[in-house]
Amino acid sequence: MSDIVLEAKNLVKYFPTGSHGLLGRPDKEVQAVDGVSFALQRGTTLGIVGESGCGKSTLARVVTRLLEPSSGSVALDGQDITHLSGKKLRVMRQKLQMIFQDPYSSLNPRHSVGQIIATPMHVQHTISRSAEKPRVQELMELVGLNPEHYNRYPHEFSGGQRQRIGIARALSLNPSVIVADEPVSALDVSIQAQILNLMEGLQKNLGLSYIFIAHDLSVVRHIADEVAVMYLGKIVEIGPSAQVYASPAHPYTKALLSAVPVADPAHRGASGRIRLIGDVPSPVDPPSGCRFRTRCWKATDLCAETEPVLMPDAAGRVVACHFPNEVPVNVGNAPL
Repeated sequence: MSDIVLEAKNLVKYFPTGSHGLLGRPDKEVQAVDGVSFALQRGTTLGIVGESGCGKSTLARVVTRLLEPSSGSVALDGQDITHLSGKKLRVMRQKLQMIFQDPYSSLNPRHSVGQIIATPMHVQHTISRSAEKPRVQELMELVGLNPEHYNRYPHEFSGGQRQRIGIARALSLNPSVIVADEPVSALDVSIQAQILNLMEGLQKNLGLSYIFIAHDLSVVRHIADEVAVMYLGKIVEIGPSAQVYASPAHPYTKALLSAVPVADPAHRGASGRIRLIGDVPSPVDPPSGCRFRTRCWKATDLCAETEPVLMPDAAGRVVACHFPNEVPVNVGNAPL
């Protein structure tokens, strides 16, 4: 069996927007995800980080086939699932499940906890009616919920408990991969730690593989084995978590890490806080060449003319930057 459980190649997702002519047909496209590739190793966690609007959640929905990709491919256990439909798609969903960001809106308020967790098993016809309740109560206990609360409704639970219900629902079909789209961002910090510890324990005991999406870099650092940094629909750096956090290669990664709060600012490092100049460009009309160049202090004419591709640098990190380890002669912007 291959060590790669999930692989994306050149994934693209554009959304039509704008209007033109008498009929008001869309004449522009939002480039939400543009040429993203990655490989998820079995039993590990790939963290995907970036600012709001960079395409993280869209990528999650394309990978899980909740959205159809504009182009590119996704392979699960070596099988291309990009164009599956009908029964084949339904069978695939047993292996690939998702945990959503908002534990309040992702659960049907009219269904009991037992109904919510059992729904995937009903859809997939994986369990008999007689075995349903014991299995649901087993899953509830597995995620730290009282099995006796089987008949309670979502409004009777706290936010952290509701997210545990969402995790139990994702586990009901025994998946091999779970895509978690900011699963703790709506929770208090103390509850975040509990959910992260739960997910790590489940991964160890069940052999799960995670794609963990977040904008909080400290959370990703805690759980991820590998980190991919996204900016304006593209991955700009990817590598082992410890390496990316200890020695980021891309200017955008350095800026993100410099913004992480620290107890003592004197320990932030030699570069200090990097404040980026300007706003994030529109995904409808991204800059030519490197998409980060309009805010980068290393930008040169080369960055405007030629788009950098993901390549290993001198230290072995994979980064999309023309100047990952040196400062060019004609420096444009500078960190403040």
